[in-house]
Amino acid sequence: MPMNAARFPLLNDYQRDFPLVSRPFAAIGAAQGLSEAEVLEQYRHWQQQGMVNRIGAVFAPRRVGASTLAALQAPPERLEWVAGRVSAHPEVNHNYAREHAYNLWFVATAPDALRLHAVLAAIEAETGCPVISLPLVEEFHIDLGFDLTGGGARRQPVAAVPSLEQPIELTREEQGLMPVLQEGLPLEPQPFRALAYRAGLEEGRLLALLGQWLERGILKRFGVVVRHHELGYTANAMCVWAVPEGEVSALGERLAAEPGVTLCYRRRPMAPHWPYNLFCMIHGKAREEVVELRRSLGERLGLDAFPNELLFSTRRYKQTGARYAPQAPRADADPLRQAAHG
Repeated sequence: MPMNAARFPLLNDYQRDFPLVSRPFAAIGAAQGLSEAEVLEQYRHWQQQGMVNRIGAVFAPRRVGASTLAALQAPPERLEWVAGRVSAHPEVNHNYAREHAYNLWFVATAPDALRLHAVLAAIEAETGCPVISLPLVEEFHIDLGFDLTGGGARRQPVAAVPSLEQPIELTREEQGLMPVLQEGLPLEPQPFRALAYRAGLEEGRLLALLGQWLERGILKRFGVVVRHHELGYTANAMCVWAVPEGEVSALGERLAAEPGVTLCYRRRPMAPHWPYNLFCMIHGKAREEVVELRRSLGERLGLDAFPNELLFSTRRYKQTGARYAPQAPRADADPLRQAAHG
């Protein structure tokens, strides 16, 4: 996909470290030699083209609420219908068909474990397909952005982050902020003021809370969330291995540090249906590119000594931000914004 070199940093560099200031698009423009209007116009264009999902918060898994990766085996002739039923649940934020007997894979998030269990049970009842749930145990590299430069530089060594047994308890003020963040920033000059109004907060207080959430690890990042397929990365595969429990953490840390590995984590296996506990994602512009990187990783890291599978994605049914809270009702427009646009 052709990309204006002068505008490329807006897409790549601000997936993390997005400026948490009153006029963030003006701050980005000042850093990139563009006007605030030019920055906003570019992000609006990318969003309309589907290359940018949203600009906003990416919550760390299992720091708040409850989440899991789940899969089911849909009869091929019913796959489209089953996928539609799964995607209809607002708690499902990612839903992909993959080349495997377990041919539908989705991520579900909910305010708590009880609600998450109810969602999975409802999906089973609606579709008639048993669901396997594979909760996170350790994260090695999860959603720190998608490097569009080709991943040529080796990443810094990573340390495993264990999943919390109990999510972080948020204050009432913080709970009120979560639902308004889920849709992302409005693409206007003072987007945080609009969110603050909906959350019943002062803008400065909202910005302070976002900074604190990043420091506390509640948020993985705040910034541009891209869609890899629309950016030319049309081949993606989930790679899985069944590694002895005593070795999985060390191997996971090594695997996560490899260029080209976009996600890497340890999940609880579900015997006898799913014996695999080490997962990574590889995205590429061609299937052969992904296959070669997977072959190289398995050989160099000794991963081929363990049972493994390669699951290519064949269709994306849903890709949205995680929803840990019910959607916030739309309040009347901020009167200051009305005046500014009137």
